[in-house]
Amino acid sequence: MDFAALGLTLRLASLTTICLLLVATPLAAWIAGGSSVARRVTQAAVALPLVLPPTVLGFYLLVGLGPATALGRTLIALIGHPLAFTFWGLLIGSMIYSLPFAVQPLVVAFGTIDPSTIEVARVLGASPWTVFRRITLPLSRMSFVTAAVLTFAHTVGEFGVVLMIGGDIPGVTRTLSISIYDQVQELQYSAANLTAAALVALSFLALLFVYGRGRRRPELV
Repeated sequence: MDFAALGLTLRLASLTTICLLLVATPLAAWIAGGSSVARRVTQAAVALPLVLPPTVLGFYLLVGLGPATALGRTLIALIGHPLAFTFWGLLIGSMIYSLPFAVQPLVVAFGTIDPSTIEVARVLGASPWTVFRRITLPLSRMSFVTAAVLTFAHTVGEFGVVLMIGGDIPGVTRTLSISIYDQVQELQYSAANLTAAALVALSFLALLFVYGRGRRRPELV
């Protein structure tokens, strides 16, 4: 087991999950708040990573964060180097690639809340933060958990995007999925099997948690 890759993967997945929940919450609330063309277009754009080949997304990120674009040149001027082939470049790529896994469960949750409940709270003088904290968050709590678990697990297993935007730099951008690829290339099948089994177990436990969270044993009367 490549423990350096494991530590980097867990760090990347944790930061991606935290950052995406902060971004996805207001975005999902806005999408769920109406049915305008702008909302539908935004929702389709958010879901795009689900159908795009990861290498396509990784390629555009690699070009976009490099010196060939205005954005890339601006970032280089601000921080002194390109974001490609750095951990923070991986973080940006992971956030974009895992965005639908954070947004979509929250859109569904926010869309099921009765608008009259929120309207009554506003009429009674509740601030937007109070409405979110006392009404929206409790009613959507399990959807936040689902979004966090799916985002974390998806980030742990991503390969194409992180390889394109981060390369294979030990201790900097080499994640567990890239480590498996390297081990297979070097014919280290036992090591690759151990790492792959760990990822399979982690993914299965995450899905088991998500699919089993709403099931409870009926009470005996």
